Amino acid sequence: MAIKFQYNKISMQSLGKQLKVRLRALPTIKNKESALRMEVKKAKDQVGILNKKLTLEIKKYDGMTGLWNEFDHTLLKVEDVVLDTKKIAGVKTPVLKEIKFSVKEYDLFESPVWFAAGIAILKKLVSIAIEREVFIVKMELLERARRKTTQKVNLYEKVQIPGFQEAMLKIKRFMEDEDNLSKSSQKIVKTRQAMEVAS
Repeated sequence: MAIKFQYNKISMQSLGKQLKVRLRALPTIKNKESALRMEVKKAKDQVGILNKKLTLEIKKYDGMTGLWNEFDHTLLKVEDVVLDTKKIAGVKTPVLKEIKFSVKEYDLFESPVWFAAGIAILKKLVSIAIEREVFIVKMELLERARRKTTQKVNLYEKVQIPGFQEAMLKIKRFMEDEDNLSKSSQKIVKTRQAMEVAS
């Protein structure tokens, strides 16, 4: 990104102000980036933990595969997933508050005895799966914000700050050269005038 400027004091002051803003903002943006990086890692770890937990819970009931065939899958339904939001480093992320289930009435005498336990098992598995999905969404939101913040840090550090410094240096050198030329021309004029007066 080429920085547009003119070779004068006003342009130099404007560049100086913009440079100060970026130099002041850079530490804050870097802190935000590292905070987001940590939060992404936490969310990723939590997704891994929930994946393992879900896999272990499912393996517990591998021996019951035949029984699940006779289970009435319409008995349990997720009515609502209540979410809240929490700001992490300026990013709104979802927080699971509650999962509302509805259990359809069934005949306790006609249905197998284990249906009540089956409903409890399904509630547990669905709860873990939903919690994992919420953490996946949280991780994606935080990762997207972290990438944007990293881009901004790189833009400031590698492009804008050096660009402003270089532009200010060019203006300063130009103004010094102009000043030197002005002084030199004044000396030449004085020398000529002195020579004319002397002759």
